[in-house]
Amino acid sequence: MPKEINVTCTLEAWAYEELPAADQALLRAAHEAVKRAYAPYSGFRVGAAALLENGAVITGNNQENAAYPSGMCAERVALFHALSQFPGVAVTALAVASDGEAEWGAFSPCGGCRQVIQECELRQPAPIRLILQSRDDEVAVAAGIAQYLPFSFRAKGLGKQGS
Repeated sequence: MPKEINVTCTLEAWAYEELPAADQALLRAAHEAVKRAYAPYSGFRVGAAALLENGAVITGNNQENAAYPSGMCAERVALFHALSQFPGVAVTALAVASDGEAEWGAFSPCGGCRQVIQECELRQPAPIRLILQSRDDEVAVAAGIAQYLPFSFRAKGLGKQGS
């Protein structure tokens, strides 16, 4: 008889007005980035804003391409830019916003973005606080990507040293 394993995630649901001022500002930057997204194929525009330990805010948005694998999600655009321009500076929070509909208040990063966020967390001492909102719905806040990716893929799975 197989043993059942239950996995749960814990997210906080906030009204925008109740968020701390710093989270509101980061979310506003993500919503501004949505306006610059290039999404002619899906119509699902997404913006992201990464807050770095040094106070810098780096934004990104989704960039689609007719050859779908060639596009890039907002989360990865922002994080890759931040990590390339500020190596060794931790990302403390990542706000992600969309003007599209979500099934439950907010939406969640795709699997590829979840894995990239996980890799970013492994490069620094603390998890990345995630703040997600679609349109004017409630805001989902998670203490780190483990809430969205409980079974992460790590270097150890590749037979390499590391976590």
